[in-house]
Amino acid sequence: MSRVAKQPIKIPSGVEVKFDGKDVTVKSSKGELHFHIHDEVNVVEEEGELRCSAVKDRQSSIALAGTTRAILNNMVTGVADGFERKLELRGVGYRAQAQGSTLNLTLGFSHPVNYAVPDGITVETPSQTEIVVKGIDKQRVGEVAAQIRAYRPPEPYKGKGVRYVGERVVMKEAKKK
Repeated sequence: MSRVAKQPIKIPSGVEVKFDGKDVTVKSSKGELHFHIHDEVNVVEEEGELRCSAVKDRQSSIALAGTTRAILNNMVTGVADGFERKLELRGVGYRAQAQGSTLNLTLGFSHPVNYAVPDGITVETPSQTEIVVKGIDKQRVGEVAAQIRAYRPPEPYKGKGVRYVGERVVMKEAKKK
């Protein structure tokens, strides 16, 4: 059995988990998330905990049980606390400004970049060179952060670009004459 799937998921107070056949809904005051459980995985709620197990004793079923447990854990954590991803801009004249559901970026192009923020995600700019992406769905928060970073990924010679906070960019040495 998967070591990940063996660990129970504790349901914090204020979080409600509903089962409708193989569909799971995790709900709290921050929002709600839905997930469809695979037929080869069994999920049971008992004593304020969720437990995942494989229905069949096959490698694929065991792997699916671990994946399902990880997804459900991220759902419970997301509706309870939420997720956030921080980005920073490095480069002369690189700026970010959040206006409603649009993120305006100046990244050294001949034109400004306007990124439409999807529903369920909030983007904040504490300063002109910082971007904070927040939401309850871990996958969507990471995807939005990656899409923003993809406009101008950090380049290896000067380090200019959009990078995750704490990301280490391996710098190259410039060509010598």
